[in-house]
Amino acid sequence: MSDYTVTRIEEIDEIDDGREPFRPVRHHLGITSFGVNSWTARQAGDRIINEHDEDEPGGHEELYVVVSGRARFELGGESVDATAGTLVYVKPKIKRTAFAEEPNTTLLAVGGAPGEAYEAGGWELWAPLNPLFQAGKYDEAADRGRELVEANPEYPGLLYNVACAESLAGRKDDAIEHLRRSLELSPRFREMAKADDDFATLRDEPGFKELVG
Repeated sequence: MSDYTVTRIEEIDEIDDGREPFRPVRHHLGITSFGVNSWTARQAGDRIINEHDEDEPGGHEELYVVVSGRARFELGGESVDATAGTLVYVKPKIKRTAFAEEPNTTLLAVGGAPGEAYEAGGWELWAPLNPLFQAGKYDEAADRGRELVEANPEYPGLLYNVACAESLAGRKDDAIEHLRRSLELSPRFREMAKADDDFATLRDEPGFKELVG
């Protein structure tokens, strides 16, 4: 295996999670030490970056690089114009979004939690299934998610999301097993699971109680 990889952004297939389509750069290249993905807006006026902040434990600081075109960032209520070559750094608590000012504007986003080693959760793989989950199609999301974790067992976030779908689909044993595997890889999901309403059906299950304490 080569010690390096060369590719172009447009050679990476886009993923649509029901919001703004993105290219999973980190997963495509097998990067494990930091998060990085890209977004391209086809038309001027299109939103490129989903509005969000990172104001939670483990929230990321992010660096956005305008690769081509021109973008308008909305950062904590302020507007910032960014032409190709511009770097925009955003701290975790700041609400952010971005819109294309020119067709085919492409952004590259790099992120990580300050003071913490990066942990690849596998959210990129779950993203195409999120519309099914949000639509309440838990059985289908669980079936497709199970295929993903069989092919990619190293991602705790993916395992966690599949466990959520299985719990809501009434597959208690499967949900507990996938949650167990998620917590073995990343104990940080334990506190999340304790309060997650997706696991309401598991609250009285001995296996769930054993996992979350």
